[in-house]
Amino acid sequence: MRQRALEVDIDLSAVPGSGPAGRVTHDDLDDFIASGGRLASRPGAAASGRAPRTGSETIKVIGLRRKIAENMALAKRTIPHIAYVEEIDLTALEDLRAHLNASRKEGREKLTIIPFLVAALAKAVVDVPQANAHYDTENAVLTQYEGVHCGIAAATPKGLMVPVIRHAEAMDIWQIAAEVKRLAEAARTGKATKEELSGSTITITSLGAMGGIVTTPVINHPETAIIGVNKMQVLPRYNSDGQITPRKIMNLSSSFDHRIVDGYDAARLIQAVKGYLEHPATLFME
Repeated sequence: MRQRALEVDIDLSAVPGSGPAGRVTHDDLDDFIASGGRLASRPGAAASGRAPRTGSETIKVIGLRRKIAENMALAKRTIPHIAYVEEIDLTALEDLRAHLNASRKEGREKLTIIPFLVAALAKAVVDVPQANAHYDTENAVLTQYEGVHCGIAAATPKGLMVPVIRHAEAMDIWQIAAEVKRLAEAARTGKATKEELSGSTITITSLGAMGGIVTTPVINHPETAIIGVNKMQVLPRYNSDGQITPRKIMNLSSSFDHRIVDGYDAARLIQAVKGYLEHPATLFME
């Protein structure tokens, strides 16, 4: 049977078997050949459930998806990325977030992690301004911004969009939360304006519960930094007394333009963000 399968150029592993333990019989091979290489209709063969999938679909990449593809290719082609990953203990922040959500005034949006991260980033980039910037590769010009216009990468039915929270440094936590919700809804429904989808100076990207342990986000050209949010997990950690306690842990996976942001400064920025998130009271201090 193997010789015959070889002669007709058929891989026996692709033939559904009806014998014991799914073994391929001579009849199985005959039926497979007779059907032109498709799953035979014999009950025993169908029961194996291991028919090869041979279909394909050709899709023209146009519109927004093509623009996204071009931007990603441009970013990877022109920007030498450096990645920096740090573990953040969100236990205290999660306690605060739960308290604020439980006692929030009517009409206020429910707080997620993102508003706190935006607020922390707005404070941290003051000391690392080259991470809140645009770099013009062709003219070798770096433009550093005082205002923090934070892009929030969002998956929509039409593809990835990056609505922008303008002047995040001038907003409180509740204002940021409201703007995140408004912009996400506008992007999802296709109602976001060109202005709302452009002009970011630094970007945050999150996959929510599917965020994985570590990601390697691609910088939103011509920016010089992007902050990636991974999933939060309850993990055992040692406390100051040497006892193991459950802590709410999340990694930040961030990428920087290594032409502009040195590794030390990338670490300095993320360590500052870490400090704000692990000691959330400092977010509300001048």
